[in-house]
Amino acid sequence: MTSTRITVKGDRPYDVVVGTGVLAELPGLFGAGVHTVAVVHPAGLPEIARPVCGVLRSAGYTVVELPVPDGESAKSVEVAAELWSAFGRYGVTRSDAVVGVGGGATTDLAGFAAATWLRGVEVVQMPTTLLGMVDAAVGGKTGINTAEGKNLVGAFHPPAGVLCDLATLVSVPRDDYVAGLAEIIKGGFIADPTILLLIEDDPEGARLPEGRHTRALIERKIQVKADVVGADLRESGLREILNYGHTLAHAIERVEDYHIRHGEAVSIGMVYAAELSRLAGHAGADLVERTRSILTSVGLPTAYRREAWPELRDHMRVDKKNRGAKRRFVILDDVAKVTRLEDPPEELLEAAYGQIAR
Repeated sequence: MTSTRITVKGDRPYDVVVGTGVLAELPGLFGAGVHTVAVVHPAGLPEIARPVCGVLRSAGYTVVELPVPDGESAKSVEVAAELWSAFGRYGVTRSDAVVGVGGGATTDLAGFAAATWLRGVEVVQMPTTLLGMVDAAVGGKTGINTAEGKNLVGAFHPPAGVLCDLATLVSVPRDDYVAGLAEIIKGGFIADPTILLLIEDDPEGARLPEGRHTRALIERKIQVKADVVGADLRESGLREILNYGHTLAHAIERVEDYHIRHGEAVSIGMVYAAELSRLAGHAGADLVERTRSILTSVGLPTAYRREAWPELRDHMRVDKKNRGAKRRFVILDDVAKVTRLEDPPEELLEAAYGQIAR
């Protein structure tokens, strides 16, 4: 099957290549003049980096392999500093490049290290998880975590290109794959209702890399993100809609010390945002019911611990969308009709949480 190219527009346009067995297209995503390529990949998954390095060496690049911790533990200033030191040792210059191979945490870290080394070197992202393909690796947002919250330190640094080889999804653990569906479903609720129809048509197939709608779901979600970030790279307005469900989700991740899958937290966060939309008088009960139904049909969670509310509330006060002391939430008037809720009263936030608490 041939590859699909989805162009992310903006000041520095680039392509997202989607297809099965498309690794050979990776060298074509680099700009001219690149000599050394630093390949950042999870230490626990050397097998995903080996063919990438082989293709790059065959194309004539000098390749440096840089393994990093698996998962969110990679997204720290300490690990970023180790990458900077390695770039220096191996002579990565401003005309060279970084490749991020792995899940969303790895591509976030690789992008941040590339953005900050020599004030910015080229990065190409090769996400190997569903979450990475449809969200983390596309859009140019890079970041690391701190004790105060997730992705609070970062930079906007668009990649030179993104390669999504669907063949890598076959080896993704089922629970991780299903968690990635949350970001696809989010894309349906904020912008592309066809995504929701495809999942409702075959929820069991949506849970499988070989599902009959899988490629369409992935490409549609990438297109949603490409359209948004192409119009608003730096999250000055439109791009905020991508944070639907994320205010509570990031708080849950903090409470769980990141020992919960991002997509599972986003799933709960979307139900909370739908309830908040309803209680604020913006959306009807049908939106809430459909949200719960779709998420449940693919095996995603829709509720969280009742006693966690005070801690979650405190964490939500530290959110990138907030302006000064005012809290801001992305909510819906209906499917694909996004709006913002400015500084809602505490009672409303707690009431919405009461609807998802267990």
